[in-house]
Amino acid sequence: QVQLVESGGGLVQAGGSLKLSCATSRSIFSINAIGWYRQAPGKRRELVAGIQPGGRTDYADSVKGRFTISRDNAKNTVYLQMNSLKPEDTAVYYCNAGRETLSSVYYSWGQGTQVTVSS
Repeated sequence: QVQLVESGGGLVQAGGSLKLSCATSRSIFSINAIGWYRQAPGKRRELVAGIQPGGRTDYADSVKGRFTISRDNAKNTVYLQMNSLKPEDTAVYYCNAGRETLSSVYYSWGQGTQVTVSS
């Protein structure tokens, strides 16, 4: 059973924007850190951004200043606003929940959402 569901990916030109959504249940959303991860072909999955229940955010150096993670408490949804996209941002994007550092996650991975940035 998939606990977190990603959506919002697509094809965009370099310099463009996309907003991803991660919908989950109230029980998961309210007490866990939520992270956005990505996996490009032939590469390991990496943590892109994370948000704590209290709202504190963290970002990978590669996306700082371009990506913004946020949460909507009423909708149990976490968003990833991606601006100034680059071809190297092309990947399948996933969300998951875990402990504060998000170095490990609690749930099975969903199908993710594909983001493709053309040059």
